[in-house]
Amino acid sequence: MRDPDEEDGGVLVGGDAYGGVKLTTPVRTRRPPRRSAKARRRNVLVAGFLSTGVLLATGVVWATPRQIGTVDAGVTAPASTGAENILLVGVDKRDDLTRQQQNRLKLGRESGQRTDTMMVIHLSEDHSKVTVVSLPRDTWTTIPGKGEHKINSAYQFGGPKLAKQTVEAATGLEINRYIEVNILGFIDVVDSLGGVTVCTPVPINDTKIALSLPAGTHQLDGVRALGYARTRATARSDLDRIDRQQQVISALLNRALSADTLANPAKLASFIQSTLSTVKVDPDDGLLGLATQMRDVSLSDVKFAEVPLADVDFKAPTGESAVLWDKQAARDLFARIDADQDLTKPTPSASASASASASPKPSALTPDQITLEVKNGTLITGLAARMKDDLVAYGFKVPGKPGNTSKKDYKQTFVRYGDGFEAQAKVVAAAIPGAELRKVELDGIELILGSDQLKVQQQKSTGAPTARPSVTPTTKTAMENICKK
Repeated sequence: MRDPDEEDGGVLVGGDAYGGVKLTTPVRTRRPPRRSAKARRRNVLVAGFLSTGVLLATGVVWATPRQIGTVDAGVTAPASTGAENILLVGVDKRDDLTRQQQNRLKLGRESGQRTDTMMVIHLSEDHSKVTVVSLPRDTWTTIPGKGEHKINSAYQFGGPKLAKQTVEAATGLEINRYIEVNILGFIDVVDSLGGVTVCTPVPINDTKIALSLPAGTHQLDGVRALGYARTRATARSDLDRIDRQQQVISALLNRALSADTLANPAKLASFIQSTLSTVKVDPDDGLLGLATQMRDVSLSDVKFAEVPLADVDFKAPTGESAVLWDKQAARDLFARIDADQDLTKPTPSASASASASASPKPSALTPDQITLEVKNGTLITGLAARMKDDLVAYGFKVPGKPGNTSKKDYKQTFVRYGDGFEAQAKVVAAAIPGAELRKVELDGIELILGSDQLKVQQQKSTGAPTARPSVTPTTKTAMENICKK
């Protein structure tokens, strides 16, 4: 099987754009029914998100449900009349490209389907706000039934159903709707709007896709916008690409909602049709189920959030380069999103939330009163030695040389303890956010290290470990993300 993470020139923002070919259905010459300005604005917002790999969904004018395909992603959650969590997956399928198209777009000639973009979109309970979180394609995570892999492998291993299951497991969110967008049509969408304005703080020179841009602001047509959205030729690779994708989303939404587009029925119809023609959904309601979900959402109501990362240069057991989420911070982020909390405000103080937390709680014991053993439960060389150094620096007593478990495929890090050691074990777990507690028949405490590679808090304790400080997630509204000419 082809390595689903093999670099092949990259893919697009949330979909697959094949240039040089008119992929949209012809615009009807019959005048569309008259709609209010508010209704037209809502419909453009839908198409704007779809065209860039993010769906917000608000009703469909000039488009019939037949234009939207269906897919079985195993969505079992009942249709929501309030908040919704939507998984948007951008699928790269290039089997039908001609050699000329492949050469023009520098997309490579690999066959089959794979996902390059995964975004979770949360529509708030009161239908007034939208939060978009891009999931890095290199995220190292557990794919149900397949073990540890990059998150973008899920689609290739098991299609839409496994992709949905993987995201639900990683985020803790229940997915109420699945949207799949092929990269077909992206160039048409951009060109139908007259191009997009982007700005790059650093020069981009990607010879693989023939994209060369000096630092600054640029007006891009469809082909170059595709290249800008998919290039990885900057210092932070996939993480920089997420920033660019969000920038393109904001630019397209801004252009789509402009008076020039709204006042031009032919341009508006072409834009919406080119967007919807490459979409598949689950449940099978043609997106009409979302028609009443949004009323007056504006660019300033659309927020992009980043998944907190613990390691941006993680070397996986397979030898691949990947990224690891900060599990506790990511868990907090998605919990706040699910609770419709304002991400721009700090979380409640640790003291205020301690009573509601199920995390291990510190006691009056101090680390220098606690002795434990460390054992490596993986095949990652040196993991236990590094953990011992960190624990000793924190104040714990870790005598002797770290050992190894007989089993080498532990996924999670956990603290094992015997009778009489529960209080001490809680102090150890509190110092390693994300570590689980397990009571066993044991005379003492053992820390078993898993492939999640949890870290000791970056501080030296002179007393009981303090609660993790509140973190305000990095967010940016679509309005703030628009480049100024």
